[in-house]
Amino acid sequence: MPKKRSGGGLTATQQAAKFLGVSVLSGAVLAGIALPAFGALGLAAKGSVESFDELPANLKTPPLSQRTSILDAKGKQIATVYSRDRTVVDLKNISPYMQKAIVAIEDSRFYEHGAVDLKGILRALNKNARSGEVAQGASTLTQQYVKNVFVEEAGDDPTKVAQATQQTIGRKIRELKYAIQVEEELGKKKILENYLNITFFGQQAYGVEAAAQRYFSKRAKDLTLPEAALLAGIVQSPSRYDPVNDEAEATKRRNTVLQRMSEVGDVSAAEAAKAQQAPLGLKVTKPKNGCITAVQGASFFCKYVERVFLSDPVFGKTKEERAKVWNQGGLTIRTTLDPQAQKSVQASLKDHVYKSDKVAGAVTLVEPGTGKILGMGQSKPYGYGKNETEYNYSVDAAMGGSNFGFPTGSTFKPFVAAAALEQGRPVTQTYPAPFEMPYPDTVQTCSGKPWVNDGRPKYKLENEAESEVGPYALKKAMELSVNTYFVQMLADIGMCPVVKMTDALGVVQGNGDKVPEVPSSMTLGSTGLSPLTMASAYAAFASRGMYCTPIAIESITQTVGGQKKSLEVPKSTCSRAMSEKTADSINTLLSGVTDSGTGKQAGLSGRDNAGKTGTTDERKNAWFVGYTPNLSGAVWVGSATQKVKMTRITIGGVYHSEVYGGDTPGPIWRDAMTGALEGKEDPRFTMVDIPNPEADRDRGEGDGNGNGGNGDDDGDDGNGDQGFIQGLFNGGTSNGNSSNGGNGNGGITLPDNLFQGQSNGGNNGNNGNGGNGNGGRR
Repeated sequence: MPKKRSGGGLTATQQAAKFLGVSVLSGAVLAGIALPAFGALGLAAKGSVESFDELPANLKTPPLSQRTSILDAKGKQIATVYSRDRTVVDLKNISPYMQKAIVAIEDSRFYEHGAVDLKGILRALNKNARSGEVAQGASTLTQQYVKNVFVEEAGDDPTKVAQATQQTIGRKIRELKYAIQVEEELGKKKILENYLNITFFGQQAYGVEAAAQRYFSKRAKDLTLPEAALLAGIVQSPSRYDPVNDEAEATKRRNTVLQRMSEVGDVSAAEAAKAQQAPLGLKVTKPKNGCITAVQGASFFCKYVERVFLSDPVFGKTKEERAKVWNQGGLTIRTTLDPQAQKSVQASLKDHVYKSDKVAGAVTLVEPGTGKILGMGQSKPYGYGKNETEYNYSVDAAMGGSNFGFPTGSTFKPFVAAAALEQGRPVTQTYPAPFEMPYPDTVQTCSGKPWVNDGRPKYKLENEAESEVGPYALKKAMELSVNTYFVQMLADIGMCPVVKMTDALGVVQGNGDKVPEVPSSMTLGSTGLSPLTMASAYAAFASRGMYCTPIAIESITQTVGGQKKSLEVPKSTCSRAMSEKTADSINTLLSGVTDSGTGKQAGLSGRDNAGKTGTTDERKNAWFVGYTPNLSGAVWVGSATQKVKMTRITIGGVYHSEVYGGDTPGPIWRDAMTGALEGKEDPRFTMVDIPNPEADRDRGEGDGNGNGGNGDDDGDDGNGDQGFIQGLFNGGTSNGNSSNGGNGNGGITLPDNLFQGQSNGGNNGNNGNGGNGNGGRR
């Protein structure tokens, strides 16, 4: 026995009275259009409108919310996002079977009556009175369309939805008046088209196009007779007649629709009978809503695009305005994401960091000179389960990232070097750079009030290895990442030039605040930043000093009411952060890092490339940030909670006694960049000539501290060329083939720092190492 909608326990007499009231009310509405006095009935009862005449004259039809498509730079779909899965189509693109089926089962006299079907009301009155239940409704298709408009306008607000569907005389009055207006203005075909596009078909599908895709994986124009009948039957009760969860009930309902189509002459009895015997033939496409469904690991980039839309004033002055446009949907968003680069990012991460590892990895690739984000991914997938996360480790907190970003370690040092070069320091700048030293007593700040070292032990620093003892020139200090060198450089130039440089490069903490003016932050990267921030800043080196703000959106087209329009999108703002000479110098310095320095494992073969390693205290974070002239990339590997120390740890199946920026992030960067650049042009850096004092010492020239150089063929005597009195005391020499030169011991020990290099380590050895001049203080 077919199930029937409950009549709320009313008797047959009460049901009759109820429908009679609707009939009379319908007559009142019709009369009220022509006779205002009659229209002003006593309708001020609770839950009704004040009077028929006081209703607004026109129904405000909101644009139908539709799905939004997010595309990559090549036009391929990354994901679909929607508050309601709907694609609006013209009536000509809806199967004639579908048009006939919905009319037959919902309002068979649709083309014969006006906005109100009095004959239908009386028929429903009679049937419901006999059955004792509300077995048949009396609303026309036009009235149903108007109700759906109210529901659509209510959106996802449960209170507004309840108001739009409440069973009151007031709502019926409103429905009837607007139905009359709609009939006069739109006509039958347009009403049918609008109804089929607005109504809910279950399984998150709004409108017939989405329903056809959901249940049969085809377009609405291609629906067959039994398929159309099934969809038409769902509308009355999408949960009850859901074919996915109750095939038997859905089949009965479909066959009822087919029978009705036969009764009204839409199909022959034979056609209806044949269709009733057909299987449902479902080919269900599961709902794919939101960035969590994005392809090629682009979920985090997709969410970044969404946050850009919801936060940028170009899409609306207020948060509410932007959210309204986003939820309305119908957007086609073409992004900057390069599918080749994104694929390479994900492949590299998969090879080097497992999602089940105790730590995570994140990679962001940016195009120098444009700010376009070409790739963004991380080792832990987007989601809410085990080894998943909703946090985007590549971006700032405001855009869905971690609260503060991640300490960057020595990847911050190139900013200090760039600031010093902009201040006029030579590219050969040399500092003593001992293995260990306290932070300077004072360092100038932008405020004019110097930072003061209060002498606490934590304000001392040392280099990574005890063998790292200066003096060093800038090139070697950068290659070896000598901590004490860059702190001495900061003390020399002050913090304000570094602040100005980081401001020009868009460098802010993960929480959006400026980097604090303290030496540890301004040199050794103790402050948390995001990979996107670092990749964008380094991109300025690649583009010879031009910094461009990062962008993710190329263009947006919005479809409203069948009309397409282009929306304005955020543009990258490019400005000069440093001179070309400074940028070229940094490029030359950082090329040495990937060639023979701490980043050697990251170096690319056959392309100009440069970069910098970074490792933080207790090895909770490791970085490699590098670039070619046409691509910049930042890689972070570490503890998202900042609780895991990367010592005696296995990452990506590889055991590490200690993790360094060069041995874990470096290879990730190398592989991601190699794939992203495959087949792309190979531009070159504009390099500068940097004299190499270390190479001079390698030929046997002393370093000024009494240390002889490493001898090559026919090395010269080591001269302490930086001493106050050069070569005042000469040490002995010795000759040897492929051996170490003699140690000059002729010097005498003098008071601290008075004379440097008073003895000369001699070396005439072929391919040998120069001797150590031991005169003077060491």
